[in-house]
Amino acid sequence: MIRSFVLRQGRMSIAQRRSYNELFPLYCQDGASAETLDLAAWFAKQQPLVVEIGFGMGTATSLIAAENPGINYLGIEVHKPGIGRLLWEIEKQGLQNIRILEGDAAEIINSRIGEGSIAGFHIFFPDPWPKKRHHKRRLIKRPFTEVLASKLIPGGYLYMVSDWIDYSEWALAELSATSGLVNAYQDYAEPQPWRPKTEFEKKGLKKGHEIRELLFNRRKP
Repeated sequence: MIRSFVLRQGRMSIAQRRSYNELFPLYCQDGASAETLDLAAWFAKQQPLVVEIGFGMGTATSLIAAENPGINYLGIEVHKPGIGRLLWEIEKQGLQNIRILEGDAAEIINSRIGEGSIAGFHIFFPDPWPKKRHHKRRLIKRPFTEVLASKLIPGGYLYMVSDWIDYSEWALAELSATSGLVNAYQDYAEPQPWRPKTEFEKKGLKKGHEIRELLFNRRKP
C-alpha cells in the first residue's frame, strides 16, 4: 500500500510522554481495527462530528474545539509527540469534545467510519510530496476523495488548506472531479475566519509562502 506519510520517530518531551502514557486510554484508541467506531458511546454528547486528518501538534484542533463545544472532533494522527501534545491540551483545558485515533487515516476512514456520518473533514497542510515521482503518495486524490465524499452527510464539507501551490492546484482538480462533491466557491475559498493560524503556517508566511484554501460540500440529493 502506498502511504501518504512517513512515520518519523520524533523525540517526545517529558510532558508529551506522560500525557501519551496516562491519557491514551481516556481519549485515544489504536486505529488498527476493522470494527466500525461506536462514536455515540465514545463521546460525552451526541452532536455533529468533524474529522481532522493529520493534526500535527494539535494546536489548531484544540483551539477550534474549545470555541465550538457543540461539535465533536475526531483527530487522526500517526506521530506520537503530536498525540501526546493534544492529549495534554485536552486535559489542561478540560475538553470533552475531542477524541483521537492513532494510525493511518486512509485505512481508518475506509474501514472504521460509517457512510454519511461525518459533518466535515479538516485537512490542514498535508504533506505536498513535491517531487513528481512522489505525487502518488499525495492524500488528496481519487479514488480516496470519493471515499471521503461518501462519509460526509449531505451538505457536509471538506476543508483543505495548503501552502504549496502545485498541490493546491492538484487538489482543486481532484476534488472538482469527485462526483459526490461540489465546490462552495468558483475555485479557491476565502480564508475561513474561525480557523486559527498554526505555527507551521506562520513560518510559511514569513518565508513568503502563499496559503490557498479549498472548501467543498457533499452534494445534496
